[in-house]
Amino acid sequence: MTNNNQDFTTSILVEQTPQEVFDAINNVRGWWSGEIEGNPEKLGAEFTYRYSDIHRSTQKVTEFVPAEKIVWHVTDGYLSFVDKKDEWKGTDIIFEINEKDGKTELVFTHRGLVPLIACYLNCSDGWETLVQKNLRNFIITAKDQVDVFAGK
Repeated sequence: MTNNNQDFTTSILVEQTPQEVFDAINNVRGWWSGEIEGNPEKLGAEFTYRYSDIHRSTQKVTEFVPAEKIVWHVTDGYLSFVDKKDEWKGTDIIFEINEKDGKTELVFTHRGLVPLIACYLNCSDGWETLVQKNLRNFIITAKDQVDVFAGK
């Protein structure tokens, strides 16, 4: 799904509270497969994500509003499968949490992940799977999710 700016976005609706959704997002190791160094659990924190030799990125937490919003700014990145290896550098990964019809809606946007860049198809497919499957299941069950990409 894309928004008017063409940035990749997807959303989920769950029964859990906004605070439970916020807490689940911040427990990155519970839903994002791969190696994670550092903790994204406060404003200004930095962490590095690595998945095999395919993807490496460093994120800095630039917005951190409990039960409402989290923004990770990608300060460095490497993607092995595209010519411009640092396509993610300078992009923002945004989690917006809202109450909707007695439930909690999470709107995920990767600002800068647009159809014009080479990794859009693979990266948007990856995010769709991570948010719609891993993160949703982690929010609902509070149980760590297995490597979703290995089972695809």
